[in-house]
Amino acid sequence: MPDEVKPSPNQARTHDARLAAEQIASGEEKAPKVDFEADYAAAQQFSVSEIDRTDEGAAAAEAATAPKYEISQPKETKTVAQPTGNPDDYLEMANDVGASRNEAVTTVSDDLVKQALQKGQAAKK
Repeated sequence: MPDEVKPSPNQARTHDARLAAEQIASGEEKAPKVDFEADYAAAQQFSVSEIDRTDEGAAAAEAATAPKYEISQPKETKTVAQPTGNPDDYLEMANDVGASRNEAVTTVSDDLVKQALQKGQAAKK
């Protein structure tokens, strides 16, 4: 089903497009008809060449995309992590980290912010 083009001179990006839109709006020229479905069907015909529809085309495509060099297969390796250190050390470290959950949260006051700002400033000479 053809659609009618309704150009607007205000939306034209170039001078030629603006002139064409004005001529169509004034009736000097006919607006082109656009059939999107027919254009799409025609584009589908061009998307695949005639040779690609044959066995010869399939062989040519395979030859064109074949790797030029031999590719080695990856070898599977297994890595086993060996236990290191004393497990009690890790338990102690976990307790140190976990202790922060039990400690009170420090509140930030205006005085604390002022002190931080003063400490952050460069020394005046």
